[in-house]
Amino acid sequence: MRVLRKAVAWVVGLLLVVPGTTAAAAPPHGTPAGIEVTGERWIGDRLLELTVRSEALGGPATVRLLTPDGWEDRAPGERWPVLYLLAGGHGDPEAWTEDYAVDRLPHLRDVLVVMPSMPLFGFYSDWWNHGDGGAPRVETFHLGEVRPMLERFYGAGNRRAAAGESQGGFGALAYAARHPGLFRAVAGFSGYVHPLQHPRAVRAGLDYLGMDPLALWGDPVAQRRIWQAHDPYYRPDRLRGVAVHLAGGDGRAGALDPPGTEPDPHVPGLEDPENPLPKDVLSPTEAIMGAENRAMAARLRAHGVPVTTHFYRGTHSPPYWERELRSALPALLRNLGR
Repeated sequence: MRVLRKAVAWVVGLLLVVPGTTAAAAPPHGTPAGIEVTGERWIGDRLLELTVRSEALGGPATVRLLTPDGWEDRAPGERWPVLYLLAGGHGDPEAWTEDYAVDRLPHLRDVLVVMPSMPLFGFYSDWWNHGDGGAPRVETFHLGEVRPMLERFYGAGNRRAAAGESQGGFGALAYAARHPGLFRAVAGFSGYVHPLQHPRAVRAGLDYLGMDPLALWGDPVAQRRIWQAHDPYYRPDRLRGVAVHLAGGDGRAGALDPPGTEPDPHVPGLEDPENPLPKDVLSPTEAIMGAENRAMAARLRAHGVPVTTHFYRGTHSPPYWERELRSALPALLRNLGR
């Protein structure tokens, strides 16, 4: 599975995953407006997958919960701290268990881990759609539908942290900046944390997938206000009081890349011909993400916002994100009081 994900992680990490064993459960009644739980299934002892119908997305979606010890026998009103794990542009929450085995980490047994799905290349945003709005409204789905549903029915408390890979790293930072007070701590691993620094990279990904490059946030010049409203680089003061961690590679082969690692497939328009990358860069996406994370870290420090970082030699691939997640988890959990 990891090999297949890595093959396309440079753009979105698109992958179909075979589900595990299940057991049926009855969904709750009276879910918040805009979302309906249509099914529940257990995958192992602690992993619960919810199937939902979302008004914001205009269709079905999934949310995976890694439940804490004692969760099934919870008393009315009992709540747990919440760690949101946000997937890359593939939008597949199964990556957190299939690639990173978070369900086997012992220090995640006393928090509720939430892994929501996202439409392909959804960019954790309510899409502009040339001014018409409408689906997909990813931010509304996650924060306006899923979050209140989990807090009402599934034991989610108000102490929250978030972490994500690639687009998920953007999601963690953008959600925290756009909704001050939502998260106590966030971590981004190779995240698109400053998309206006490389708008051509966003457009190249959408073009490559056959999607409308102007539907997300519009044109970066004509609709610059929309881009800036979603770009956490332009909202550093809103991250005050949030523990921020940023990590990213330089696109060169590193310690976790096996010998003979091939360059990323060519994505037309991804690289800037006026500022070519060094010839030994195998992963242009990671080189771009590394530059954005360095810029974001400098921006936060200039505004007096504490940030920890780990910048390294490496590519845009799951082995690095697994390492960075495990390294960042202790600080994320400390900020949740765990």
